[in-house]
Amino acid sequence: MNTYFTHLECSVCGTRHEAGVVQTVCRSCGKSLLARYDLSRARRELDKSRLGTDLSGFWKYAALLPLLDPIFRTSLGEVVTPLVPLTQWGNQKGFSRIVIKDEGHLPTGSFKARGLAMAVSKVRELGVTEVCIPSAGNAGGALAAYGALAGLQSHIYMPTETPGINISECHAYGASVELVDGTIGDAARRMVEARKDHQSWFDVSTLKEPYRLEGKKTMGFELAEQLRWELPDVIVYPTGGGTGLIGMWKAFAELEELGWIGSKRPKMVSVQSTGCAPIVEAYAQGRKDSESWKDAKTVASGLRVPKAFADYMILQALRESGGCAIAVPDEAILRTIAECAASDGLLLCPEGAAALAALPELKRTGLLAGDEHVVVFNTASGLKYPEALSLVQQQSRKSA
Repeated sequence: MNTYFTHLECSVCGTRHEAGVVQTVCRSCGKSLLARYDLSRARRELDKSRLGTDLSGFWKYAALLPLLDPIFRTSLGEVVTPLVPLTQWGNQKGFSRIVIKDEGHLPTGSFKARGLAMAVSKVRELGVTEVCIPSAGNAGGALAAYGALAGLQSHIYMPTETPGINISECHAYGASVELVDGTIGDAARRMVEARKDHQSWFDVSTLKEPYRLEGKKTMGFELAEQLRWELPDVIVYPTGGGTGLIGMWKAFAELEELGWIGSKRPKMVSVQSTGCAPIVEAYAQGRKDSESWKDAKTVASGLRVPKAFADYMILQALRESGGCAIAVPDEAILRTIAECAASDGLLLCPEGAAALAALPELKRTGLLAGDEHVVVFNTASGLKYPEALSLVQQQSRKSA
């Protein structure tokens, strides 16, 4: 057996969907689908110490991923991303146990490689030949790269304000790119309009298909294994579409059912920009879902998501974990990029810097004491954001 994958299940109404046909959202209620596995059998048969010893990166967890036939595995050499202690910055801010999970080491330079490698592999297995996505940057680049390797034609719709390097890489991989005025939401609406004439295109939008989530959940598997199956006290995660946060929460539930971890869970902290904070606002108001953020603006392009499709799952995870949602201003994001680079030699992306910038405020309000084991996700290499680095330099000059 290559995988214990059995079927898809609606995240809201529980409707069961077949595993071997093309599926997007629930046919009954239109909500996100989740991949399900025979975990009772996996618990009897899998040995966590011998997981995928002949496979690299997150593919070592292939038995808990939805690809049925390994011949369709599409890989660009994924690696286990490192956990880097942030000693100097942490000491300066009063934190003793901060670790960065640095996703910038993955192919195409970001954590988007996890989700898109999985999605491309699966839709290739299902016979799909053309894929489409709205993207604020790194997801488009990842789809274009893995799509090129798989022989798929990728159609990518991006806001005009997308970082130039992301646009250029999509073109380099041979993808079709259309720039749209506005946010990723506007790009998504333009893509939906275009799909009316191209019904064969498979929509790989965040959580409007079930397979990117399975790639992203490997962050949770990987983190647990790196920490010898003992989860941290707190996970701080920059949240746009929120696939990674939802994926990790799913991963922890699966790991407990496998008997590989106990019931302890980290507090999940969602970080957004004050220029686009729909999850923060919904959390503060006690809502189960969010309202679309008007006039979304932030230097962290990955956080410029006015409304996440699966916001209800993000908010549920935050509340179940005892975590919270917090927003930081762009000035703090840029300052944190400069501080972290100068103190610890880590060049964070703006989204990762946003997550780190939230820690002093969490400590000031008493939500963190400073001695917790905190894992902060840096979701991409800072080198992919030359425009942001220019702003960092300008801000540094002003404060000098």
